[in-house]
Amino acid sequence: MKKEIRLIGITGTNGAGKGEVAAYFAKKGYPYFSLSDLIREELQKVGKKESRNNLIKMGNQLREKYGPDILAKRIMNKITGKAIIDSIRNPKEIEYLKKQEKFILLAVDAPPELRYERVKKRGREESASTLQEFIKKEAEEMTNREKAQQLQSCMKMADFFINNDSSLEDLNKKLEKLL
Repeated sequence: MKKEIRLIGITGTNGAGKGEVAAYFAKKGYPYFSLSDLIREELQKVGKKESRNNLIKMGNQLREKYGPDILAKRIMNKITGKAIIDSIRNPKEIEYLKKQEKFILLAVDAPPELRYERVKKRGREESASTLQEFIKKEAEEMTNREKAQQLQSCMKMADFFINNDSSLEDLNKKLEKLL
């Protein structure tokens, strides 16, 4: 990343380490923004629990109603300088963000078994109590529907791919190489 990066987008699978990547760049002075936080705000407005199922459903409803890039447009209304933007899950969000000055996209992934163990430790409502349920739930985020989550398509659009299959220290070394 020789040029000065203003916006760093993060996409990737559940439990891959997107939050750790965001934390790394936050320590480097990038304010943190999450498209999922926008969805959480909508869930709070209608009094719904912040479960994984509800996040997926509400995000898709927002895309249906306002267009597949609505979350990216809304987050850009909150950003004034450089920023890290987490939880990008639709190619139209990426297309919109790539129109912004000095934007790059990072994709983060790890083996499903490792990611499942990580999400179990988070203690959030994940809507999956077994590895098989976790993998099945993830398939809901890998659709080809324009106004739904399309994680695989998003990951293919990334400027950089990070395989986070080891320690936090190893992840930080990989991120340092990007800088």
